[in-house]
Amino acid sequence: MSPVVLDLDHWDRPEDEHDLALLDLCLGPTLDVGCGPGRLAAALARRGQVVLGIDVLAHAVGTAVRRGASALCRDVFDTLPAEGRWGTALLADGNVGIGGDPVALLRRLAEVLAPDGRVVAEVAPPGTPLDCGWATVRTEVETSAPFRWSVVGVDDIDRLASDAGFRVDDVRRLGSRWGAVLEAA
Repeated sequence: MSPVVLDLDHWDRPEDEHDLALLDLCLGPTLDVGCGPGRLAAALARRGQVVLGIDVLAHAVGTAVRRGASALCRDVFDTLPAEGRWGTALLADGNVGIGGDPVALLRRLAEVLAPDGRVVAEVAPPGTPLDCGWATVRTEVETSAPFRWSVVGVDDIDRLASDAGFRVDDVRRLGSRWGAVLEAA
């Protein structure tokens, strides 16, 4: 099966009202995991919120910084600044799929978050089956090597969160998108 192609240009747009509604769920210092070109990290920074974006794509991190976001070229599974003190880990644009194992990612985020921290995850609509496979990121100048990726829908987030030691506190529709708030169980 061919990898899913994730188009970075889609994420390199101004934030919209649904993005802002997702950001309203972020409490305290926020780690934007897989920040891409920084549209959401920059929007949080403009709100005066402490935010750090991380992404493995140097091109995306450079764009995020030029946009006014604090961002580092870092893998979420590596050592991160302020581990154990983040109020929110933001997984926008389906980034709950990073690494191809949502439970492993959520368990890692439990290490990064403060004890009362939360995960704000954008998930796929109801009826979308869990799919663990491969993806590539395409920019205007290059396409990445394939990497592990998952698609997680509303129907699976409760079970995955529970397996990782979280509980789903809220699920809401944000226009055509869906957001879930996970808190420690």
